[in-house]
Amino acid sequence: MSEFSSSLWQTASVEIRSYWESLRHDGQVPLRSVVSPREIEGALPHAFILERIAPQVARFRVAGQALNRLIGSDARGMPLTAFFMAGSRDRAAAALEQVFQGPEVAEFDLRGPAAFGGLGRRGMTGRMLILPLRSDLGDITRALGCLVTSELTGRAPRRFDIEDVVATPVITGRPARASAPERPALRLLRGDVPGPVAAIERHSRPERPGASHLRLVATMPGLAGA
Repeated sequence: MSEFSSSLWQTASVEIRSYWESLRHDGQVPLRSVVSPREIEGALPHAFILERIAPQVARFRVAGQALNRLIGSDARGMPLTAFFMAGSRDRAAAALEQVFQGPEVAEFDLRGPAAFGGLGRRGMTGRMLILPLRSDLGDITRALGCLVTSELTGRAPRRFDIEDVVATPVITGRPARASAPERPALRLLRGDVPGPVAAIERHSRPERPGASHLRLVATMPGLAGA
């Protein structure tokens, strides 16, 4: 990634990861309902919330404007795999399922090929972070994340191949005081700072209990929702 996008990744991912960690009371995976957008305002254009709707399938319930620009339309309602090239979709789906089933934190290194024919479009790079969340029922069927890419060139949609995936198990429950091992997930983020996704929801319709996960927000600066 360019120096600019790398710096942007550090800012967005650290903000979101730190916020997510701050919501982990007693070491539990945070509830989707406590995520507040005001806590991650700097990362909102790149932020998203996913809802698991079937094994290895999750759709966007909330998507920032940067994601909408990449895909060329409103990303809400689309599956996560819409951002991947056909050859990487199975790998993305498998990693996503581990986020929910592990639970795990997943970080993707991405590379987007040049446009068909290569005219007016060059390859892009990107990184994606996905963090598990619990629904109001307590099951892990939601996820908070962000996607940061190098400068968008050419026409949308832009999709990516997966160069690498780092998945780190989430240690749940209150750790022992004396000799708890260092939380391995922290290595994954290289400078991520989570922030409340509730901020995303401030300008969105409140999600009702039992409602599907991944994006219910009204448009707000830097973030699209409904």
